[in-house]
Amino acid sequence: MKFDLVLLHAPSVYDFRKNALLAGPISDVVPSSPVFEMYPIGLTSIAEYLERQGLRVKILNIANRMLMDESFDVEKKLKKIKTRAFGIDLHWLPHAHGSIELAKIVKRLHPEIPIVFGGLSATYYYKELIEYPFIDYVLRGDSTEKLMLQLMKYIKFGTYPLDGIANLTWKDSNQPVYNALSYVPDSLDEFDIPGYRYTIKSVFKYRNFLDPLPYNGWLQYPNTAILTAKGCTQGCLICGGSKQSYKDNCNRKALAKRSPEKLIEDILFIQRFSRAPIFILHDIRQAGKEYVDDFFERLSKIKLKNELVFELFQFANEEYFEKMEKAVPKYSIELTLETHDEKIRRFNGKFNCTNVKVIETLQSALKHSCKKIDIFFMVGIPHQDTQSALKNVDFCEEIHNACGEDKRLSYFVAPLAPFLDPASPAFEHPEKYGYKKFCNTIEDHRKAITQPSWKYMLSFETEYMTRDEIVQSTYDSAKKLNEFKWKYDLVDKKTHDEVIEKIDKSLEYIEKIDQIVALPEEEKNRQLALLSKEMEEVNKYSICGKHELKWEVKKHYANIFSLTSIGLELLAEDILINVKQRFKADQKQLAETSKSRI
Repeated sequence: MKFDLVLLHAPSVYDFRKNALLAGPISDVVPSSPVFEMYPIGLTSIAEYLERQGLRVKILNIANRMLMDESFDVEKKLKKIKTRAFGIDLHWLPHAHGSIELAKIVKRLHPEIPIVFGGLSATYYYKELIEYPFIDYVLRGDSTEKLMLQLMKYIKFGTYPLDGIANLTWKDSNQPVYNALSYVPDSLDEFDIPGYRYTIKSVFKYRNFLDPLPYNGWLQYPNTAILTAKGCTQGCLICGGSKQSYKDNCNRKALAKRSPEKLIEDILFIQRFSRAPIFILHDIRQAGKEYVDDFFERLSKIKLKNELVFELFQFANEEYFEKMEKAVPKYSIELTLETHDEKIRRFNGKFNCTNVKVIETLQSALKHSCKKIDIFFMVGIPHQDTQSALKNVDFCEEIHNACGEDKRLSYFVAPLAPFLDPASPAFEHPEKYGYKKFCNTIEDHRKAITQPSWKYMLSFETEYMTRDEIVQSTYDSAKKLNEFKWKYDLVDKKTHDEVIEKIDKSLEYIEKIDQIVALPEEEKNRQLALLSKEMEEVNKYSICGKHELKWEVKKHYANIFSLTSIGLELLAEDILINVKQRFKADQKQLAETSKSRI
C-alpha cells in the first residue's frame, strides 16, 4: 500500500527505552507520559484535509507504539512504508531530540523521500532546521493544511512551484530559501480540528488500529478535544501561545475562530463514538459575548450526552455560569491560577484579578451545577520565590474553606518544565522578566532534554530561584498539597501514601544522579543504566495520584454498531471523493489529448 504522506510523531527522547532519565513531574498534569507521546491535533487536521482532496495519508504515532510495546522495532516498521513524503511534527519543544533523530533514521532508510517539518517550535527554529541535511522542507505558521496540499502537489506532480508556496522554507541547490510567512487564515471552519473523522476512517481504510492512537491509555480513557480558536487575546509572559508570541512567530495578528455551528457539528460527531469528556480548548469568551451566546444557544438545542470541560483564562461572573448551566447538562471547568500572589498574576498576565474575585468565580461555578473544578498552580514563574511557592497551598485551603470544603474542587501543582516556550516574552526577553536562560538554539534544547534528571533539563533559572530551588520547591509544594488533600479527605490514604513515597524516592534519585554526573563518562553511563529501571515508576504521576485528573465516566465508548456505522459511512464518503478526483483527472487528460490533436 503506497501513501502520499505519512505523518510521524516522535518521542521526546529517542531512544528513551535505552536512556536513564528521571523526568519527574514534567508531564503530571497532561494526558501524556514523560515521553510526550500525545501528538498535536494539527496532524489530524492536515490528514483529514488532504484525504478530502483525494490523497492517501497515514498517521503513525511512533512514540506511542514504542511505549505500548518494548519490542516494537521502529526501523523495521519505517522501512516497510511506501510513501511520497514524510511529515514530522516539532510542535512542542521537548520533541527537539526525538523528532530530529527520527528524521535522521527516516532519511537513512528512504534517502530519496522528502521530509517535511512543521509545528510552532519548527516555525520558530525554521532556519536551524533547514540546515540539517536530512530535512528538506519546513512549513511555518499555525495553519498548514492548504500549504501541505500545495507542497504535495509539487512532490507528487511537480505542478506547483516551490517559490509560490507561502510560509515554506526549502532548499535550492542546497541553499536555504525562505518564502514569506504570508498565509494566516482568519477562519478555521474549512478544517476539521481535530480530525476525528479522519482518525476513525483511517482505522477501517488502512486496517490499522494502533498506529493513529493519540496517547498511551487512550483506549482506556478516550478524552477528546475541540479547538475553538488559533491565536490568543491574552499576554501571558511564559506562554508560547500568547497574543504577542503568535504575532511574532506565526504572523497572526487576530484570533482565528471556529464558528459555534462547526463546534456543535464536532460535538455531535464525537458523541457518536465516545462518552468521555470533551475538552473545549481555550476560553470561549475570547471570541466575544455574541459568540458565547450563539454557542450556548446551539448547545441547548441538542441532546448532549458527554460532559464538556471549559477553560477559564480570567475571572467569570455568575451570569456566565447561569448560561452554562442552562445549556450544558454536565460540565466542568479548568483554570490555571499559577500563583496565590495577585501582584505576580498581574505581572505574568494570568488570571489578572484579586483573590476575592478568584473565589467568587469558583463559588459561582459550584452554585450553578459545575461537576468538577481543576485548579493549577505552578513553580518557576516570574518573581516567585520558594516561600511564595509554598504559600500556594495555603491559598488552596483558603479557597476550600470559602467554598464550604466542596469536594468538587481539585488542586494541582506542577513545575514550569522542562523549557521556557520559544517565542514567549520570557524566552525573548529573559532579563526583563526575571529569567536566566540556559538554552537558546535547537541543539541546546536537544542536549538538555537528554540529561539524566529533570533538574538538568530545565532551560532556565529565575532571579528568585536556582534550578535546585525550583526542583526542591516543586516537591515541597507537592508534599504540602498532598497533606492538605488528605486533611480534607480529597484523596484516600493509599493515594496519599503513594504520592509521599514517590516524592521521597524522586528526591533520593536526584541526589544519586547529582553524585553520578560527577563521575568519569564510562562509569557515569554504567551507573545511570543501573538506575534506569528503578526510576521508571517514579516518572509516572510523581507528585499527584494517577486518577486525580480523570473524570468519572461510567461508559467510555458508544457501542460497536455505532462505531462500525461511522466507519462505513466515512469509507463511503472517501470512495465518492476518490471517484470524483479520478473523474476530474480523466476529464483533464481528455481535454489535453483533444487539444494536442487539434
